Amino acid sequence: MTKTRKVAILGATGAVGQRFLSLLDGHPTFRVAELVASDRSAGKRYADACRWVLNEEMPREAADLPVRQATDDLDADVVFSALPSGTAGPLESELAKRGYAVFSNAKDHRMDPDVPLLIPEVNPDHLALVETQPTDGFIVTDPNCSACVLTMTLAPLAPLGLRSLVVTTFQALSGAGYPGVPSLDSVANVVPFIGNEEPKIESEPQRMLGKLGPDGRVVAADLAISATATRVPVEEGHSMAVNLKLDRRVDASEIVAAWNGYRSRPQELSLPLAPRQPVVYRTEENRPQPRKDWPRERGMAVSVGRLRPDPILGWKYFASGSNTVRGAAGGSILNAELAIAEGYL
Repeated sequence: MTKTRKVAILGATGAVGQRFLSLLDGHPTFRVAELVASDRSAGKRYADACRWVLNEEMPREAADLPVRQATDDLDADVVFSALPSGTAGPLESELAKRGYAVFSNAKDHRMDPDVPLLIPEVNPDHLALVETQPTDGFIVTDPNCSACVLTMTLAPLAPLGLRSLVVTTFQALSGAGYPGVPSLDSVANVVPFIGNEEPKIESEPQRMLGKLGPDGRVVAADLAISATATRVPVEEGHSMAVNLKLDRRVDASEIVAAWNGYRSRPQELSLPLAPRQPVVYRTEENRPQPRKDWPRERGMAVSVGRLRPDPILGWKYFASGSNTVRGAAGGSILNAELAIAEGYL
């Protein structure tokens, strides 16, 4: 029988915190025991403190839970952090010192040398980094939401020799949180800048596609990335146009087969939130589209399409995936599922 693990959600009243609650509702392993938010919400019923913004109903079990503070003694084995960057770092470090297993969406610890930056299908072996952390608990991070979608399309192609790429992202409004981008900026418009986004897209895939060296540190992949990040009037689902150079000559069928046939550790272990097919190639000339394709596999799969020759780099394609599920809450939950299955919890 699977042991039930009690979990706490930090930033529980925010949009990503709500996505955690929705995805954890009925989970076979995790039971939400603690909801943590700002001081002004502490002590209130969750239903009274939270403005619920998801289309799904608020889970009944959560509505009456009292909102706690991160400094409280939390009755939980696992902590999922949906806190904003800046706020997240010190609190997550303190919770790890207090013995909690922290799975974070924030950028604060992503590039720490002893913290896994993890996509379970891409670099499950990096989870071993938690053994080097000098705390009773540990921290595991998931990547930037666009970097997550991009890296999931690159990992199946790594055996073909990744050399360099240019990527332009078309990122959903929900990626900015709630209420997000002001309507006068976003309606019928494209905003060609998202603060601090491009450096993450250019650096995080190199770390995730890297290898653990003999000293237990990650040796980043030798992959040059040039990124442009834009915000578009889409509710959910980050999309991107990728121009890619490979080390060797391949044909299109080899690339498509690599995507469609890609399976990794989460699929071998049949983890509860693992997509059966992590990367799906769409043959239609006008797909993927974020509205139609992000819900695939409960939002945990990434869709690719429009693979065609590129006259400069070699190949180009279009990709799309959920930013709040695969690129945020769902990714953290899958990280925790993997940590349990591999004996780290």
